[in-house]
Amino acid sequence: MSNIEITLPDGSKQSVAAGTRPIDIAKSISPRLADAAIVAKVNGDLFDLTRPLEQDATLQILTNKDPEALPVYRHSTAHLLAAAVLELYPETQLGIGPPIESGFYYDFDRATAFTPDDLEKIEAKMWEIQKRHLPYDRIYTKKEDGLKKYGDAWMKCELIEERAGEIFSEYTLGPHFIDFCRGPHVPDTSKIKAFKLLSIAGAYWKGSEKNKQLQRIYGTAFFSPKDLQDYLNKLEEAKKRDHRKLGKELELFTVNESVGAGLPLWLPKGATIRRLLEDYILERERALGYQHVYTPDLAKVELYERSGHWAHYKDSMFPPMELENERMVLRPMNCPHHILVYESKQRSYRDLPVKIAELGTMYRYERSGALSGLSRVRCMTLNDAHIFCMPEQIKDEFSQVMRLVEAVYKDLGITQYRYRLSLRDKADKEKYVDNDAMWEMGEQMLREAMTALGLPFVEAKGEAAFYGPKLDIQLADVMGHEETYSTIQVDFHLPSQFDLHYIGVDGKEHRPVMIHRAVVSTMERMIAYLIELYAGAFPLWLAPVQVTVLPITDRQTDYAREIVKQLLAVGLRVTSDERNEKVNLKIREAQLQKIPYMLVVGDREQQNSQVAVRNRKHGDQGVKTLEEFIASVQGLIATKAVSE
Repeated sequence: MSNIEITLPDGSKQSVAAGTRPIDIAKSISPRLADAAIVAKVNGDLFDLTRPLEQDATLQILTNKDPEALPVYRHSTAHLLAAAVLELYPETQLGIGPPIESGFYYDFDRATAFTPDDLEKIEAKMWEIQKRHLPYDRIYTKKEDGLKKYGDAWMKCELIEERAGEIFSEYTLGPHFIDFCRGPHVPDTSKIKAFKLLSIAGAYWKGSEKNKQLQRIYGTAFFSPKDLQDYLNKLEEAKKRDHRKLGKELELFTVNESVGAGLPLWLPKGATIRRLLEDYILERERALGYQHVYTPDLAKVELYERSGHWAHYKDSMFPPMELENERMVLRPMNCPHHILVYESKQRSYRDLPVKIAELGTMYRYERSGALSGLSRVRCMTLNDAHIFCMPEQIKDEFSQVMRLVEAVYKDLGITQYRYRLSLRDKADKEKYVDNDAMWEMGEQMLREAMTALGLPFVEAKGEAAFYGPKLDIQLADVMGHEETYSTIQVDFHLPSQFDLHYIGVDGKEHRPVMIHRAVVSTMERMIAYLIELYAGAFPLWLAPVQVTVLPITDRQTDYAREIVKQLLAVGLRVTSDERNEKVNLKIREAQLQKIPYMLVVGDREQQNSQVAVRNRKHGDQGVKTLEEFIASVQGLIATKAVSE
């Protein structure tokens, strides 16, 4: 048998017999490396450690220190889950079981619904199988033989019909489990050291509501029990902070089937937070020269055909409404309306930049399975603005927006975020406007502006808007998952589509550039984020109720009402609890409602015209006059303090 040449990461080479496996090479390098090995990387592709090498190749042995190894490990754990389910419930049919960012899942077709008790049994069976040291064996099957073998396993047959070549790979796990799968996998079940089944959910086959609903079991897996426990601790903390749970407990918002999914109703307390956030950002914008407008929530389809949104986003829009001889549609974004505001009169270079802003309500058709509280909705109000400027003004305007973002995040107490420069994928001519010069200019300008500001950023190909590059500000939640909240986009395309112009210093018409920007995202998404960031305990300046007055007995009721009156007069948001209950109960309930300050008043406080101050975090703050208390909280509110 002829030899092949294997090139290792350090540049050294090994001559080995054809058919040698990556695990054999790992053993020849170091028994410790072989023991730690999870998967191989051969010529840039992931390979099973036991898959024979047939030709010259570059080889890297991946261990638990390599990020690429974790999805393979989790995919193998998903197969372990499926094998356990089949041993316990052999009538079950298998769907798909991929790794995901937080772990893995597997979809099952089973007449009987899985229960939490079933999860415990399945997890115990997984550990039982894990101890058998069963190998993940790769075998090859002809397509026609595979279709016969799977018989009435309808999901597997469907996948083979769609995805398999004439010869396809399968993986076995013991004598009873086999699955159509590309792999790769860990060598055997003993490699899997830490996993946990988390939940059961419904899931449509292939994600389509037209298909059969399956049962999906979610789980997670880590290389070590410690990493798993750290994740589970974070998960528990995330559950406590879940904005859907807190939104209900704190009476911030509700969702009602009579209105429809993805259309939350803001309750008085939640509406107060939203109004405070709106007032705050509007005042910030006014100070920077933004002009606020109101525009309709719908428009003719032709407007979005002209802008290009119809071609690129119509699948995410609600269907058009046929009205006599017009087709109207709920708007998915506000930019076409703001363009029409700009072109409502002739503009001169002296007018630029023109900054048009709006708390604009938009509508997106999100699938019901994707909807989630306030963070994923069908109706949203965006803190939107469009800056129309001359090309030479782009960097200054971009920098000003960035400084605004930084200032707003500071006031909101947001510290975990990073900058992502989202670029086009040059190969995708359908998703992005085909204009190389425009793209190169826009991308270079954003790079230069970020560099000049001294702000670190990463680049992400394929994440740009269809009309231009953008800077996305990515916020991380408790679990470390990132979402885009604020965006700044440079757009040379739409001004051309709408034939926008201004009169330059030379008296001739020139084309302006648009900067699209959203600083605090949508009201829905940002407030969902803030609920979770603060676990419902909003900073004093954003708290829907800032103070509650707690009379100890009925004798202090009139005094408590007078305190409420004075606090309201200076602009504080205040309630009182006049129930005939013990004051400790009132304090405990005020704590549960996350109210920043409690003013307890008894006979002594009434006689001395004072209040006993309690802070939700620090407890008893001593006795003060009402004037002293008002002065202290007004100072905290004025400085947007994020902690009392």
